Amino acid sequence: QERLVESGGGSVQSGGSLTLSCAASAYISTPHCMGWFRQAPGEGREEVATIDSDGTAYYSISVKGRFTISQDNAKNTVYLQMDSLKPGDTAMYYCVAAPLRCRGVRSARDYTHWGQGTQVTVSS
Repeated sequence: QERLVESGGGSVQSGGSLTLSCAASAYISTPHCMGWFRQAPGEGREEVATIDSDGTAYYSISVKGRFTISQDNAKNTVYLQMDSLKPGDTAMYYCVAAPLRCRGVRSARDYTHWGQGTQVTVSS
């Protein structure tokens, strides 16, 4: 059973940076879509950034220009570089994976694998 394990969360001041990593425990099939959701207390889930197996990246408007998603297929690992962090970025961040291209994803239910989450806290 493939597992996704996140790391790299923590606390940082506004304007700071963090890098999240997500390692898949098994080979990730191609095509695939991997990425990150986040959920703040009392809020719904938000799709933050995703990346296709061919490297095409997609971002939510709230993070575009500040976050960068990348992947190392040889290591079955996806990264999320988060710069210019704001208090509004405070949330639990979850790594996700779907066995199809990102443009084929219609809802969160298409993501068949979810990590346990890593907390990101940004203070003002």
